[in-house]
Amino acid sequence: MARSTMEVAFLGTQKLAFSQNGSEVKIVKVFYGDEPDGETENGLSIVSMDVPLEVADEVFAAGANFDPLEKVRITFEVARAGKQKGNNLALHIEAVAPAPAARTAAPSPQPNPAAKPAEQPKA
Repeated sequence: MARSTMEVAFLGTQKLAFSQNGSEVKIVKVFYGDEPDGETENGLSIVSMDVPLEVADEVFAAGANFDPLEKVRITFEVARAGKQKGNNLALHIEAVAPAPAARTAAPSPQPNPAAKPAEQPKA
């Protein structure tokens, strides 16, 4: 299977859990915005991507860390889905820009000992 990444506008993560025929089912999806095609969509194209069960809780929880429309990087796998078709499965999601707390502040200016001290005004 091929693995790739893409950078898109984050819209949300969704978890759906229910019982079906005596089995517990959990479905997690990532929703993101993409450029509209201009013919059938305007504004933002809303796209969903399934998440494999093995990483479902991790990817769902990661969604709580992003603001709507924040740029995120989604790592996904293209699973074979049928004739000439692939099914994208989200494996990981992370912010493109570092979180504000992780950003480093601009370094404070260091005094330059070789510089002349400013002249004091004469009275």
